[in-house]
Amino acid sequence: MQTPSPYEQTLGEHLRSQGISRRGFLKFCGLLASSMALAPAMIPKIAAALEQAKRPSVIWLSFQECTGCTESLTRSHSPSIEGLIFDAISLDYHHTLQAASGDAAEHAREEAMKEHYGKYVLVVDGSIPLDNPGYSTIAGISNLDMLKEAAAGAAAIIAVGTCSAYGGLPKADPNPTGAVSVSDIIKDKPIINVPGCPPIPVVITGVIAHFLTFGLPELDSLGRPKAFYGQNIHDRCYRRPFYDRGLFAETFDDEGAKAGWCLYKLGCKGPVTYNACATTKWNDGTSFPIESGHGCIGCSEPNFWDFGGFYKALSIPTGASGQNVVYAAAAGIAAGVAIGAMNKKSKTEAASSHQTVTVEELNQESGS
Repeated sequence: MQTPSPYEQTLGEHLRSQGISRRGFLKFCGLLASSMALAPAMIPKIAAALEQAKRPSVIWLSFQECTGCTESLTRSHSPSIEGLIFDAISLDYHHTLQAASGDAAEHAREEAMKEHYGKYVLVVDGSIPLDNPGYSTIAGISNLDMLKEAAAGAAAIIAVGTCSAYGGLPKADPNPTGAVSVSDIIKDKPIINVPGCPPIPVVITGVIAHFLTFGLPELDSLGRPKAFYGQNIHDRCYRRPFYDRGLFAETFDDEGAKAGWCLYKLGCKGPVTYNACATTKWNDGTSFPIESGHGCIGCSEPNFWDFGGFYKALSIPTGASGQNVVYAAAAGIAAGVAIGAMNKKSKTEAASSHQTVTVEELNQESGS
């Protein structure tokens, strides 16, 4: 009996052919559920879906970018990059990770597009320059032409990173290359935006895993999966109780900063940034920028690079552009809440206005 090709096998069949036990398979499904922010009760449903799912061909194109998104991908732990490539998908083309080069690499891309036309997943990182095709080419092909060619036969497109989702740093004023996002060019395919500079590793793999098991995820108004971008960082930040109480670090090395007080006044963009950083975190769930002592810079939001200084509070205008004014105005309410909390605190605790409050003390007070 002829053994079906990896593309004809379901994922369940492929895993069994590799000696993966049922227990190991369910553990794999548990990792996928965790990466997609789903409840444990969803694990059996994921298992049932994966049993019948075919391993999709994935073509990954990198345009105007810094390779940071790929660096992030290789640090994914749930599922791992190895598990994703060899167990869940067939990564048929990736400039950085593929072994082939030159003509052989381009032949692999062309063959994958031809053989799996209408079925493959196209992943794009990096913006696309429109001013001059020569600004960024691959094998003598402009980014624009390669994107259009690959998108024509794709089942869906995943725009990984802020550059492909919104134009990114290459689009920063004055945008010398005429950089645009994937969605500015492709209008007839479903596009999932996975912004971040770079995105969280498990968000990248989690989105791919979700598409494999359930199809397109529920998206917000900016085309981002709600499972990962449905809430802002501020609402899930462990420093939020300090914000509500009006306790802010004034410098990065003052007593408030050492005690873990809110970084809002030091420019943290958490209140207007939607991402899973505060819960999913980085480096196998070790930490995220705010936990490391630096405010959020808003890298998963459009045009974050032109909002002005990273160290100016949201209520302080940072420039004359209309976008900057909108950005500051959107955060004005949050600033008012903070100021009100500070005034209340100054009236009721004037005698101890310089007393340092620790995370443990604040949690104890909140629970009492």
